[in-house]
Amino acid sequence: MPILLDLFLTFFRVGLFTFGGGYAMIALIEDTCVRKKRWITHDDMMNITVIAETTPGPIAINCATFVGYKQKGAAGAAAATLGVVLPSFCIIYLISGFLNHFLEITWIANAFRGIKIAVGLLILDAAARMVRKMQKKKLSIAIMACAFAAAFCVNIFPSGISSIVLILGGGAVSLAAFLAGKRDSAGKKGGENGLS
Repeated sequence: MPILLDLFLTFFRVGLFTFGGGYAMIALIEDTCVRKKRWITHDDMMNITVIAETTPGPIAINCATFVGYKQKGAAGAAAATLGVVLPSFCIIYLISGFLNHFLEITWIANAFRGIKIAVGLLILDAAARMVRKMQKKKLSIAIMACAFAAAFCVNIFPSGISSIVLILGGGAVSLAAFLAGKRDSAGKKGGENGLS
């Protein structure tokens, strides 16, 4: 199958069968693009997720665009992005005219309650996979634990703090630690050169 068509159909399937938005799609994108298709590595997926989370736009679309671009440049990015967006657009367009009546249908309302539970499990699965595959360094674990505790407290005790603050805070701590380590290694190297 031509790569552009494969990218389109793969991400069309992801967009069609994944409820719950971008976070719920991460597990399916990883399973498809890393394990089955081998288009990207696990490290690529981790980096994509971080970049997609910190840049404007839905996370699933950003991931699809990156994978498509890595496979076939701008044409691949367009094919993957169109594939992941098209199912949602078509479905929402079709039901937008009678959405209020749509959710009043008993069997659809019951189905959506079950879908909410499945979405939560998909998001939890994606988070568990990322934790298992991240580098087990003390700083990474500390940032993760602090961010989790902060997010938990924000949800329990509403304070108006956005998740963006937590993301930027984690990035700032990690960057500061990196710069401090770089400065220390440069100082040690300079001292060694002075002794020699």
